[in-house]
Amino acid sequence: MADIVITEFMDEAAVARLSEAHDTLYDPKLVDDPVALHGLLASAKALVVRNRTQVREALLGMGPKLKVVGRLGVGLDNIDVEACRARSIKVIPATGANDLSVAEYVITAALMLLRGAWLRSEEVVGGAWPRQSMMGRELAGKTMGLVGYGSIAREVAWRAHMMGMSIVAYDPYLTADHPGWQIARNVSLDAVLELADVVSLHTPLTDATRNMINAESLAKMKSDAILVNAARGGIVDEAALAEALKGNRIGGAALDVFETEPLTSEAGAKFAGLSNLILTPHVAGVTEESNERVSHLIADKVLEVLGGGA
Repeated sequence: MADIVITEFMDEAAVARLSEAHDTLYDPKLVDDPVALHGLLASAKALVVRNRTQVREALLGMGPKLKVVGRLGVGLDNIDVEACRARSIKVIPATGANDLSVAEYVITAALMLLRGAWLRSEEVVGGAWPRQSMMGRELAGKTMGLVGYGSIAREVAWRAHMMGMSIVAYDPYLTADHPGWQIARNVSLDAVLELADVVSLHTPLTDATRNMINAESLAKMKSDAILVNAARGGIVDEAALAEALKGNRIGGAALDVFETEPLTSEAGAKFAGLSNLILTPHVAGVTEESNERVSHLIADKVLEVLGGGA
């Protein structure tokens, strides 16, 4: 039986480092087979997951020897942190390791939606020349609004600032003297929604943030504003967003995260036919570079707990 069980994809070199020090089972198919996973945890001292494996009381009860749960990412809404604490199990996220990739995703999504020229290649190949209908807008001179102003949001703010945008942000937990406020104006949530041309979400999913972006909050946004959610599914009321997009009450949206992942055909039906929407499968924080950083950071931390690290 394995000392370390890894249920979702991880950089192979990082897996090899863990395998050199401890008996390691790496099987990304386990995320879809909880029964098999439960049976493998009897001897496991470490469990490494991404966002789909649900680390709840039932699973923890199957791993009496668990010492550490490594999260290949930063959000912890799929992990019962209190239950882990009660069992003296360390929970280690890969804080900071994918900040750059998420920030680049936000800027890219905003550019694509503002320019409005994406997915038009077939028209051009077919001889059409729709220059006027493809006349988009620039980021420069616009306002970036950030809901939550943690490390990822500050990376977005810096890039947006360098591209000529003004920055407004809402974060009741960030101290007023934090250096991040040097390039961003500290405003209320309503002010972010009302002032921003691009609204990007950067909060965890909690009882307070669930459906934070709903019909009422969408109505406060500019009619041509862009919404980007690369934080957590559930922060946005997806049905309300679909209706706002269909009614042209906002300019467009990009969703990388969903209330149900993978997105079911039933849940996805509400988005059918929307040309001002980008949907991606929770990949904002996953690039070749960030996967290496995240994987090796978690490998380092797991080895610190179990022993066998450099």
